[in-house]
Amino acid sequence: MGYPLVWDLESFFKGGSESEEFAHFVKKIDQTLLQLQGRVELESSIEELETFIHDLQDVMQYAREAGAFVSCLTAQDVSDEKATLWQGEIQEQMTKIQSLAVSLEEKLVALSNDQWETLIALDSLKEVKFNLEERKLAADDKLDPEQEKLAASFAIDGYHAWGNLYNQAVGRMQVPFEEDGEVKQLSAGQLQNRLNSSDRPTRERAFDVSEEAWQKEAPLFASTLNHLAGFRLKLYEARGWEDVLKEPLAINRMESSTLDAMWGAINDNKPRFYEFMDRKAKLLGVEKLAMHDVHAPLPTEKDATISYDDACELIIKHFRKFSPKLATFTEGALRDGWVEAEDRSGKRPGGFCTSFAKSKQSRIFMTYDGSMSNVATLAHELGHAYHGHCLKEKQPFAQRYAMNVAETASTLAETIVADALVSEATDKELKLSLLENKVNRALAFFMNIHSRFLFETRFYEARKEKLVSTKELNELMEEAQREAYGNQLSNYSPTFWASKLHFHITGVPFYNFPYTFGYLFSMGIYKRALDAGRSFEDDYIALLEDTASMSVEDLAKKHLDVDITKKEFWQEAIDVVLADVDEFMELTK
Repeated sequence: MGYPLVWDLESFFKGGSESEEFAHFVKKIDQTLLQLQGRVELESSIEELETFIHDLQDVMQYAREAGAFVSCLTAQDVSDEKATLWQGEIQEQMTKIQSLAVSLEEKLVALSNDQWETLIALDSLKEVKFNLEERKLAADDKLDPEQEKLAASFAIDGYHAWGNLYNQAVGRMQVPFEEDGEVKQLSAGQLQNRLNSSDRPTRERAFDVSEEAWQKEAPLFASTLNHLAGFRLKLYEARGWEDVLKEPLAINRMESSTLDAMWGAINDNKPRFYEFMDRKAKLLGVEKLAMHDVHAPLPTEKDATISYDDACELIIKHFRKFSPKLATFTEGALRDGWVEAEDRSGKRPGGFCTSFAKSKQSRIFMTYDGSMSNVATLAHELGHAYHGHCLKEKQPFAQRYAMNVAETASTLAETIVADALVSEATDKELKLSLLENKVNRALAFFMNIHSRFLFETRFYEARKEKLVSTKELNELMEEAQREAYGNQLSNYSPTFWASKLHFHITGVPFYNFPYTFGYLFSMGIYKRALDAGRSFEDDYIALLEDTASMSVEDLAKKHLDVDITKKEFWQEAIDVVLADVDEFMELTK
């Protein structure tokens, strides 16, 4: 059967950004928020507070639905000005919801011990007890409620605006690239796909053109990044927070000892990956890998592309071997137009999965070009969608899982497909290519993501003192890459800070280490799944269902019986990857 390449958004709201139905939906959210704002100061009894908590969760779901729709519109067509305007309106609504949440936290803090115990003992709130406790504790560590509300209102035009400006500027970028005897104007996303080409001269040209294009725009992006970080740091300073990792760790419900143990285990094992990088350089016919070689496919005489329909069938097939429930869900999502995969201009770069909370569906965005890397991306985003599916019947507060566990389901989905393909391959050349692709994923999490983490922590420390120039940003980026890659590459990408969207996202700070956490956490889960066989399916679903209701340390202890503040768990997960390195090295002797 054929799977649609373009997603279905009409089933949510007909007419895209001009939809009258959507305009009515947004207006209804505004009216509900107005009513809640009028009630929040009056309600004081436990019964009234219980009702307010449920009503706040409900309007959150409506706003998430609207936000998901707009994010899809702006991604599929970066020139859709109406969608960009809608994005601003939804951000204002989310700010009002944040203000209402601050008011809720204020009320929770004001409760007596007896009142608090009565509230969290209510049957209708048992599912969100952890989330209410989390909010109550967080409130004690912030500014007073009125100041927090003021900061949130200023963020619309002072903080989020910088992220929006970055997105708009990137969306307008058109980069000239000579290909097939003609000069084409490529979007940032299309140029990124050229960097993954199997043809090294193409990659080299794409890398040079990319660096030149991003350097040209760097002064603008240095300004947006500096002001975005400046806003965040001023807020931290007002709250009395000195550690720039305080907020990202709290958002990810994670202890600093866990983060240190994870990076420590990775650094201990990096030399094993340097051997792999040297072997890959030899296979590519170069002395040292360049930045644009690290994730390039191995040279092969076989067709390295796969059609979209075949990729969908392949993913469903291998998901079914691991989890029939995951496979059935995936088949329905692909069949029903949950994925936007068409390779066309005008789309934003990258890929994502977004949840339509009220409709209990997801939509996946990517640009599919037939590479195995794109197959991995599709499997990854389908993993996100399945995670949301497992939580869709929970109360909204209990659906809000953090980034690090969000990346667990997605990277596990990637691993299922990648591992199955390697085990089934009978042709040596194909097996090598697939193994290399698997190890490449580890390099991305252990080195590329590590370089982002190093850059961002150092940038924020520098930004505390002054505005950081384009030249200094380039130097910080290259220094971080040299350290993260063990100085094993022949060149680096100084402008990566400008080209990587994650540095400019305002929704969450430090959009980097959660990827590595999710990858290795999923490796640990995958090992246990292999040991347990098909019986692990329900255990896996139970783990996903708990991801928004406890810290990651408690989650790991409850479902895996491990202490992730120690290196042992992380080493065990890395060993799964090292087995692939060993097999690759053996096959390429």
